[in-house]
Amino acid sequence: MSLPAALSARTLETLSTALGLTVAEDIALTSATSPEPVGRLRVLRGGTIDKAVTVDLVVPPIGLDSHMIFAFTGNDSAVPHFTLDSVYGGDYYAMHLDLIPRADLAVNLEYLDAAYLPLTPVLESAWEIDGVTPAAIGPRQRALMSPWMVVCRATETAFGALGDSVDAYLRHWLTLVDKGVPAVDADLPARDLANRANLFSPQVDPVWAQVTRLLGAEQSERVRRELAS
Repeated sequence: MSLPAALSARTLETLSTALGLTVAEDIALTSATSPEPVGRLRVLRGGTIDKAVTVDLVVPPIGLDSHMIFAFTGNDSAVPHFTLDSVYGGDYYAMHLDLIPRADLAVNLEYLDAAYLPLTPVLESAWEIDGVTPAAIGPRQRALMSPWMVVCRATETAFGALGDSVDAYLRHWLTLVDKGVPAVDADLPARDLANRANLFSPQVDPVWAQVTRLLGAEQSERVRRELAS
């Protein structure tokens, strides 16, 4: 099992065990480039969150080994969503780790302090790992995430070391799911739908063009809809 696959599997197992999630859907993803499935889309449900969605895409001929987990809290919950994307792109490893805000951090300081401030030492330590460098992502996409996002490229050794950061983010997020967060000034369901529509928009994130080239428009849209709703 590759490093990104192993990290994703370990994280999903911890998350599923802690929340009592079970697989509700498991869909093979196919491509015209391969006679065998190139990935899978899974939806897990149960416990106190809405759902977890995983997308695995593994295509060795093009150097793709990508594993994404997105755990969505309920539409009326202010607890951030958890996300981990662990990737090997043929020449480098990459990671996207974050807790996606459910409210405007600038006007909900108590929420910010509870949900994000404890992650500051973890964030700082992650960026100090030798071999970790910032990924190329523009301010438009960054605006949809949190300032505590780790989005990077990494050497093999550095990627392995980032596992501790992932574990720390997940432990903190599970604590938030269990204990809750301070109340926020927001229409939580409406904001979440709007934010996810932007977050997973092909006009915002260029990765969807690559996914569509690999899977075709119908499967790509199936994956995107599962994440956005």
